[in-house]
Amino acid sequence: MVHIKDFAGKRVHMVGIGGSSMSGLAELLMKRGYSVSGTDREEGYMLDILRRQGAEVTAGHNPDAVNGADLIVYTAAIPPDNPELVRAVGLGIPALTRAELLGQLMQGHQQAVGVCGAHGKTTTSAMLAQALIGAGFDPTVHLGGRFDAIGGSTRVGGEGMFVAEACEFNASFLQLRPTIAVVLNIDADHLDYYRDIEHIQETFERFASLLPPDGVVVGNGDDPRVRQLMDRAHCRTVSFGINDGNNWRPGNLMLDERGRPRFGVIHMGKHVADVSLAVYGEFSVYNALAALAAAVEMGAEPERAAAALNAFQPVHRRFEITGTVDGVTLVHDYGHNPPEMRSATRVAAMQPHNHLWAVMQPHTYSRLKSLFADYIHCCDEASTILVTDIFAAREADPGDIHSAMLVEAMRGEGLDAVYTPTFDDAERYLRERWKPGDLALTMGCGNINLLNAQIQAHGDSVRKG
Repeated sequence: MVHIKDFAGKRVHMVGIGGSSMSGLAELLMKRGYSVSGTDREEGYMLDILRRQGAEVTAGHNPDAVNGADLIVYTAAIPPDNPELVRAVGLGIPALTRAELLGQLMQGHQQAVGVCGAHGKTTTSAMLAQALIGAGFDPTVHLGGRFDAIGGSTRVGGEGMFVAEACEFNASFLQLRPTIAVVLNIDADHLDYYRDIEHIQETFERFASLLPPDGVVVGNGDDPRVRQLMDRAHCRTVSFGINDGNNWRPGNLMLDERGRPRFGVIHMGKHVADVSLAVYGEFSVYNALAALAAAVEMGAEPERAAAALNAFQPVHRRFEITGTVDGVTLVHDYGHNPPEMRSATRVAAMQPHNHLWAVMQPHTYSRLKSLFADYIHCCDEASTILVTDIFAAREADPGDIHSAMLVEAMRGEGLDAVYTPTFDDAERYLRERWKPGDLALTMGCGNINLLNAQIQAHGDSVRKG
């Protein structure tokens, strides 16, 4: 089989290089001395970052871009008829999928952690990385987002530890070979690939089965499906959660007026540390407990790991305050399925504000269709909900689902929902109605973050009269 180690110092061409994981892998390869080129469908801030780091990156898929490449890496979202893949096959250039590459890069590390789940992977992976570094270790890290504490989405460390997100999309995490699996939750998503929630459950259990006999599953004991996975695991399990009965749980949990958690860390009934997070929401308690449990399994002292988490600042695009315009606080969150959007809106409602504007960009036609009923009430705590056109990503428009249909369903439930197809439409609607002291939250994993950048670039409105 093709292996990345056989291409040291050579040119790796990455199709879909702007994706959250692919861009991180590109950075990791460059840090290890590979020459990297790549393409993505359209321009974006990630392409600019990669260019500054030395990658030869262009927008648009062009078959000539693969000429001279020694190896092709592509994502599961790239169709087989992509012109670059077709050209690569014709030229006999060997290829790896994104997941295969990540799995190969993880090989050889004594402890390899795969953090999986429908929600919270990036934040928990970042928390674990910070906890390990704060405890004196030197992990290699691969995240699906940019994390200032490690200078980006990757960190090249020693051969002892590798921390990586394990994405369940297209079951790609089955290409990894972890020694520790952190399972945050099992929920319905990616139903364009999975037939139903039972299929998702089965695939997560297959991921856990990849662990060696001396491996460890660190799982959310409050999630019934994760608990079932741990009951069936062939190796040791460690549970975390808010409820009694978990190996790791919070003591005297409190959320301050803005939703920031404070708690004592209870391990096997014993108080071992204290945590006071700067990030928001009850879900952050689960993420922090998962990171602490995994860090301790890897040899970290609980107090040092907890102290590192107390200094944790969020990964970019995770409830990130991006600026203030017209006296309105602008926030962006990567949440793109109903539970994530519901959590982000709930946290936003806890922040100081007058009117709460939620601007959501549905991600893929198939997700909106399969989870339509859940999307209707995912922003209930917002005062007004704006819905942009669907971000198609890898999909073609099937013609039977549209954002306007979601807006109509929301209005039918008595919600103040508005269809604003484009970013210009959304910005115009907001500027005509918002007032100082309001908060505007944009949500989605497509390019909706560019709406924040657009609004901030235009600056304060010029008011008449």
